[in-house]
Amino acid sequence: MKEWCRLEAFLEAIDRKLRSPVLLSFVIGGTNLGSQLIKIQFQKSRRCYVPRRNMRKPLLSKELSMKALNPSPSSAASKMNAEGSSQIYSLASTTELSCAQVERLRSVLNEQVEIHGRGNFPTLSVRLHDLIVRVRDSLRAASIGPKHVKMNGGAASYVVATEEFAYSDLDLIFPMSFEGEDSFEKVTSFATYSATLSVVRIAVFDALVQLMPDSTNKEKISADTLKDIYIRKMVKVSDGDRWSLFSLHNDFGRCIELKFVDRMRRQFEFSVDSFQITLDVLLDRPDHPKPIVTAESMFGDINKASILAHLLKALQHLNERLIDTRRPEEIRGGGLLKYCHLLTRGYKAARPNKCRLFERYMCSRFFIDFPDVNSQEVKLRAYLDNHFGTQDQAKYEYLLLLYRVISESTVCLMSHERRQTLAMVDRLAYQLSVNMYYHQSCMGGFCGHTPRQTLLYLPPNASYWIPVV
Repeated sequence: MKEWCRLEAFLEAIDRKLRSPVLLSFVIGGTNLGSQLIKIQFQKSRRCYVPRRNMRKPLLSKELSMKALNPSPSSAASKMNAEGSSQIYSLASTTELSCAQVERLRSVLNEQVEIHGRGNFPTLSVRLHDLIVRVRDSLRAASIGPKHVKMNGGAASYVVATEEFAYSDLDLIFPMSFEGEDSFEKVTSFATYSATLSVVRIAVFDALVQLMPDSTNKEKISADTLKDIYIRKMVKVSDGDRWSLFSLHNDFGRCIELKFVDRMRRQFEFSVDSFQITLDVLLDRPDHPKPIVTAESMFGDINKASILAHLLKALQHLNERLIDTRRPEEIRGGGLLKYCHLLTRGYKAARPNKCRLFERYMCSRFFIDFPDVNSQEVKLRAYLDNHFGTQDQAKYEYLLLLYRVISESTVCLMSHERRQTLAMVDRLAYQLSVNMYYHQSCMGGFCGHTPRQTLLYLPPNASYWIPVV
């Protein structure tokens, strides 16, 4: 807090004496945040008198905007004019990764990831770097190359954190621009799929075909075949937002999610997963000795770019393992499942006095998006498979915590609906406990219900088996 107060006074001093655009670099240190290099660029677009009493608030809450996926200083300036501010600055803020963080990012990109196929189809084992480059090249070949490639989610948080931790999700964002809805059109007929497949889907499936072994007969593989074999989940959103998601299948929960984003109002669930790292430098020049890789946090006002204070706060939450969010009622699915997942990993609420209110919002939105017990169970099972893999003990602890949160914070359901949901969660937990007991018993050599083995003999010209042993 003291560091931020000194930064605030420093910025006000600059504001009083600023006469021309200038680029400043300084280090903000702290015991919890670590040393972060923050670059701030001021550009005075309009010089007018500003009353002293109004200087402090606009400077911190409106004018310190961080670059987001699609920054638009002009729109921000027009909004400031409408609100009555008479002095406007266009400011961009990012944090550069340290050498240790860059090396950690290299290790993530060089990781050998596996895309498991169903049935007899082979498992695709490929470096994450090669997968990203192939998808990007396929998009460029189709004349809809992405503006950037960014890493998001748990992998990005792992890179920018001061301490290493286990992560399961590999989220990649491809910011793109679509002139119409044709790029996201679904297949309407299997007979005419080649004419109606979207360009994005063709690019993704073409990259998967290129990754398959040379012994595979690639000519007989269609897009629908790949969709059923290597794609775990496909999502298309076109109501206000416009983005598409492809989740590549992995049996152990380390799924790779490819997001192709044109417009997305909500780009994070919690502050700890709001970081985005631009990968273009390492993708274009992987052997660069000292690459300048930037990271940003989308934790801030959802309708505007995040400000510098929110970047530092998100870093603090990540390093201190704190949970915080903004407008939880706007998170798709409520963020309830992710919230309980963070709790099982040892995270705590950043604002304990708001914790119960957040839980109520998240429970309400979860039951709005998944109104019946069947859809809730499908969503819950998919989340467990995607994030826990074969870790039955972790799944069991997660379900117990989810049961408690739903029991204590659900206010939008009728009593019988609430009991049905709790019974479903309890049933899943019971099934996991039985499976764990069975495996532990068998591994210990005292499985009580091992089937008896009998040797049978069928004599010539006999119509029945004769037990021998």
